[in-house]
Amino acid sequence: MKNREDSKSLSRLRYTKFGHGYVTSPTHAKGSELDRLLELAQPQADWIMLDVATGGGHTALRFAPHVARVIATDLTPRMIDVAQRFVLSQGISNVEFRLADAENLPFDPDTFDLGTCRIAAHHFPDPARFVREAARSLKSNGLLLIQDQVVPEDLPTADYVNAFERLRDPSHHRTLAESEWVAIFENAGFRLEHIEQIVKRHSFQQWTEIQGCSPNAIRKLKEMLLMAPSVAEAWLEPQDVGTPQASFVNRHILIAGRKK
Repeated sequence: MKNREDSKSLSRLRYTKFGHGYVTSPTHAKGSELDRLLELAQPQADWIMLDVATGGGHTALRFAPHVARVIATDLTPRMIDVAQRFVLSQGISNVEFRLADAENLPFDPDTFDLGTCRIAAHHFPDPARFVREAARSLKSNGLLLIQDQVVPEDLPTADYVNAFERLRDPSHHRTLAESEWVAIFENAGFRLEHIEQIVKRHSFQQWTEIQGCSPNAIRKLKEMLLMAPSVAEAWLEPQDVGTPQASFVNRHILIAGRKK
């Protein structure tokens, strides 16, 4: 496993190179769960919101009309630039973009009413530290809402799924199981309000193209889908591998906690 700073440097490097693709990525831009996150949060017009690891800016964009102000952060300057241009192009003016490390948030305690982080925490070397930082930055009774990939509780299968993701994107650190997220939230002082899992099917071709996978990496990824142990195969649900229609699923957790 990479150390913390190596992992963060690799994330900056890869998302400097591939960041623009995440504005148009169907997984990030068009996921129906954006509406579900809005429904779970029930944002108020006077709220100040923090969107951590904003990526292409889609969560900040979706929430901005419903709150007073959004602070959107990312570790990578290129992602900040791309997201800012995208959000401004949509006519949104109440989103401020800040360069920030999710595990060392540069904000005073008790600042935000709502914190979000969508499809990013699997890149964080220490997601528990991130959740503690989010708790520090939220007001009393503030809400933290996270969406991220999730792995099964079975450790060998979880390791297989993580290896599959890491082969495609070496900056993928580790996806957590639901029980790990529950423990992280509770240890950081949150009262859990909601947990659900959703299934997202991906075009294998688009999924590899967005990270610029080499032919060798693509070959190995196909092999992992074709040769997956039965439990991992049931989790990934590959279809039509070896054809242009090839696809598989990954599963995401939506978890909400209220600061005590």
